Amino acid sequence: MLHQFQLITGRKIRLGIVGCGRVAQKHFDALEKHSQDIELGAVCDVDPAALRSAVDKTGAQGHRDYLEVLGREDIDGVILCTPSGLHPAQTIAAAQAGKHVITEKPMATHWADGKNMVEACDQAGVRLFVVKQNRRNATLQMLKKAVDQKRFGRIYMVNLNVFWSRPQEYYDSAKWRGTWEFDGGAFMNQASHYVDLLEWLIGPVDSVQAYTATLARDIEVEDSGVMSLRWRNGALGSMAVTMLTYPRNLEGSISILGENGTVRVGGVAVNEIQHWEFAEPMPGDETIHEASYETTSVYGFGHPAYYENVVQALRGEADPETDGREGLKSLELLIATYLSARDGKRIALPLDY
Repeated sequence: MLHQFQLITGRKIRLGIVGCGRVAQKHFDALEKHSQDIELGAVCDVDPAALRSAVDKTGAQGHRDYLEVLGREDIDGVILCTPSGLHPAQTIAAAQAGKHVITEKPMATHWADGKNMVEACDQAGVRLFVVKQNRRNATLQMLKKAVDQKRFGRIYMVNLNVFWSRPQEYYDSAKWRGTWEFDGGAFMNQASHYVDLLEWLIGPVDSVQAYTATLARDIEVEDSGVMSLRWRNGALGSMAVTMLTYPRNLEGSISILGENGTVRVGGVAVNEIQHWEFAEPMPGDETIHEASYETTSVYGFGHPAYYENVVQALRGEADPETDGREGLKSLELLIATYLSARDGKRIALPLDY
């Protein structure tokens, strides 16, 4: 049974961050920008050095034990910046403790785990948010608007490239990296925000055919892969991903070709509108290049805007833009991609429930 969750009004929302590594830094910075609405009350990490650094940076109370954070009555929710394979158990434990959950991508590495996370949060009457901060980048907001306004007419073809570089030292920096259980490969980890765009922008996928390979890195999972897709609306598309680009990150791009429009958003991380052409001009077209931005990392700058929606949803002022069910859409496509590559066959969606 789905319970109505308690709104948080008249005070700050109190959150704890679990896992204080690489991506957590983006969350620290984003929460600081929302300090009028959010208070970071706890940081948690099993690594003493990472924990000490997080306490020094934020002034929040430090915990080595996740269950201690869940036992605190003054914490409303947890932000999971832990290895992906830990998200399901940590989410279910948080839900049972009555805490809202904001989990980094991917929400899980197995399909059943993702569904269990959604179910546990439903039953406990807490919110489950899945971080998809790239959706909030100005370039993609403009592209989404153009799709929603049906400016392309019928969409014929979609192509995505993620040509990045992750050296062996990156995978060696933590034991969980490059493993099936805790991480997932180039598609599931590094390119998952791009997989998310396939459904968010174009619509439900009909079927997928994929190849994956581990060409150069000493890891369990793939460092490169390609997939072909057909959407239910008839569009065809492809996606190419590699972490072996020499000598550095080169491109994160999406191109959409339709009967009345052609757009390419490129750069290192979909941060530049490189081509924007439609049969019917509209007000604002002349300002599209103002949406492009310089980026210092592939994370982009969407985390602060993402938390804006989290605050509004927990206060009852808006619906979550990427809740657990929205997160399941890209997880389902990722799982289909891996099944296709493993079994050498086309996988139809939705998966068997």
